[in-house]
Amino acid sequence: MVQKAKILLVDDRPENLLALEAILSALDQTLVRASSGEEALKALLTDDFAVILLDVQMPGMDGFETAAHIKRRERTRDIPIIFLTAINHGPHHTFRGYAAGAVDYISKPFDPWVLRAKVSVFVELYMKNCQLREQAALLRLQIEGDGKAEQAKEPAGLLAELSARLAAVEEQAEALSKQLDDDAADAAAVATAAHLERKLTGLRRALDALEPGTSAEAPSLPSQN
Repeated sequence: MVQKAKILLVDDRPENLLALEAILSALDQTLVRASSGEEALKALLTDDFAVILLDVQMPGMDGFETAAHIKRRERTRDIPIIFLTAINHGPHHTFRGYAAGAVDYISKPFDPWVLRAKVSVFVELYMKNCQLREQAALLRLQIEGDGKAEQAKEPAGLLAELSARLAAVEEQAEALSKQLDDDAADAAAVATAAHLERKLTGLRRALDALEPGTSAEAPSLPSQN
């Protein structure tokens, strides 16, 4: 059963959090509230998130400072951040948002459909990455030989199962990339999808190298970063 992705919503105003939940509930993912930058950083210590929706104007630690802390942590630096703001001070203000590590910068009031579509892209990419890590872990167990009798008796059957699972992920990644091209999506989303495809290609080569008749030397696995 596929686990739901978590989306972090950060805003000091409860009514804004409620509005975001109403907009994103259709995605059927796990929505996590944080009413301050400090609370958001605490949530990021224990949970993995597909994307963060971060309000800019907050008392105490504002959105820019919160984003800076997120990008400094190795565990969280690659999580996409979408800034939400009720003010617009021109290009300089927007540039500061991107400089802080945001993948997008949206001014309120925003189009609910557009926001939901943008978030859904990053949720899909997150889910594909999770599937890829799972396939890589299974392959690594086979290469290292974890000693389980069932795997030792039927290595060919396990390779066939891994190949079939990887093929399904490859097909989904190809469809997602095509969708991003058709929709003229954000450059950050397209780049993330391309990175996912490169990792899939590396994993496919590693799996093919384990087929009977190939070199016995264990292939190097693609990085999970």
